[in-house]
Amino acid sequence: MSSNDTYEGRPDRQEPAEGPFEQRRISRDEAPQFVLPLVVRIEKAEPPARTDALETAARAVLALLSDERALGEGEWARAVRDWQDARIRKVVRRARGAEWRKAGTLPGISVRGEAAEVRVFPPVPLDGWPKELAKLQVSGTDLDDPEPAGPAAPEMPVLWLNPALDMSAGKAMAQTGHGAQLAWWELDRAERAAWRESGFRLAVRTAGPGRWAELAGSGLPVVRDAGFTEIAPGSATVVADHPALRARLARPV
Repeated sequence: MSSNDTYEGRPDRQEPAEGPFEQRRISRDEAPQFVLPLVVRIEKAEPPARTDALETAARAVLALLSDERALGEGEWARAVRDWQDARIRKVVRRARGAEWRKAGTLPGISVRGEAAEVRVFPPVPLDGWPKELAKLQVSGTDLDDPEPAGPAAPEMPVLWLNPALDMSAGKAMAQTGHGAQLAWWELDRAERAAWRESGFRLAVRTAGPGRWAELAGSGLPVVRDAGFTEIAPGSATVVADHPALRARLARPV
């Protein structure tokens, strides 16, 4: 599983962008650094399928971003703002049995997929993890799909993975979380409400090489990894293809 997984961070609104979803390369290293912890339940006898875990992690990130405790004057709001003002770090750890139950006693949100379970916690300082989470394993058994995932429904938001990159399940979970977050930032209030009401319905799929090139150049949000683990800095890992954003790009200028 991936640790210290980071992408460049939120665009600086003081700088105009060349496209509606373009991210600027701006240093956030001087700000206090926070991390968003995610814990995936992996029992030895019944590990979740890889795609199920990736989709559930993305939905968990969205659940936290939209939670009342993370907004306005909510109890998590300050930590979420500080986290988003610096590098956007997500760390995925694994737990089973008693470890999973202990993690469930901490403030957070548990999200279930078809079989996957992921718990997301409010951001914590980079060197200030709760002891119940700090001792959890980062590396561990990777996940597989028993059979290839079928095509996503035409109007479903899709987080497209770069077919040229070989990422562990934990790394890919963090990257799909980044992609979901980028899409969330770009949606207006009504679009966010509709997505939330659907239960944050989404799919994660790996694009074919030709499709990836098309998506990466389409103007949709693209996650570019900071390169601390597994892949080279600046690698494009995920394209966030939400129907509302696609429709926006299709409008005449």
